[in-house]
Amino acid sequence: MEAVITVFAVLFLLFVALGAYATVKAVGAAKRGVDRGIAQARRTVEDHTLRAKSFAQPGPAGELAQLRLTLRTSMRATQETLYAGAAEDESLKESLGLFERLSTHGRELDADLKRLEAEPDRATLAARLPELRRRTERITTSADSLRWAARDRARRFSDDDLDVLGAQIDVEAGALRHWTHTEPATPAPPPWPDAPATGDAPAARPQTWQDAAAGRPAGKPADPAIGPAAPRPAYPWQKKPRPESTT
Repeated sequence: MEAVITVFAVLFLLFVALGAYATVKAVGAAKRGVDRGIAQARRTVEDHTLRAKSFAQPGPAGELAQLRLTLRTSMRATQETLYAGAAEDESLKESLGLFERLSTHGRELDADLKRLEAEPDRATLAARLPELRRRTERITTSADSLRWAARDRARRFSDDDLDVLGAQIDVEAGALRHWTHTEPATPAPPPWPDAPATGDAPAARPQTWQDAAAGRPAGKPADPAIGPAAPRPAYPWQKKPRPESTT
């Protein structure tokens, strides 16, 4: 009885542990989903704010907002392209490593631009703009190069697959239409020449038929099949033949 109770207690504890683990995983997944939603909403709001500042604020402040918007848009588009392509193309793993290193410089630049948005000294801000513009252009150019290279690679693979698929479809379509291929007609044999006219025929000659057995003209007497036996030669040691008895 105690063994049965122990088994049930162990099973109960296992079910409780599994339930707790499943609950923690579900809560964690829900939390990550909420965090992703919040981060996406925050990025969307910040992008719209930067776009509004770039149009509404003239001078260095508006250019700072435009630089931040350009940097964020380029980096986000490159990240989405590379991560989507790496799931199908293993060769993009190295490109992802390069992009992560580039993202470190991009985040540093974005933080510098965000701090300078609150800079009250416009003269200092204007003096810093050329260097910030060059940094932004270098990072976005590298990000755009990675993004377009990944897209060109994916499009090339798609074109190659489409070419192979088109060739296979052409072969299959030809096989399905096999009845449309007519066999070449066999040429008819040449006609027999016409018999010569009676008036143009040469003088009639007696026609002889070859004997099929002996190869001689018909009407000639046939040679005897077996000729008369030739006389045997007589030798001195042979006895003379005796006449047959008449009795």
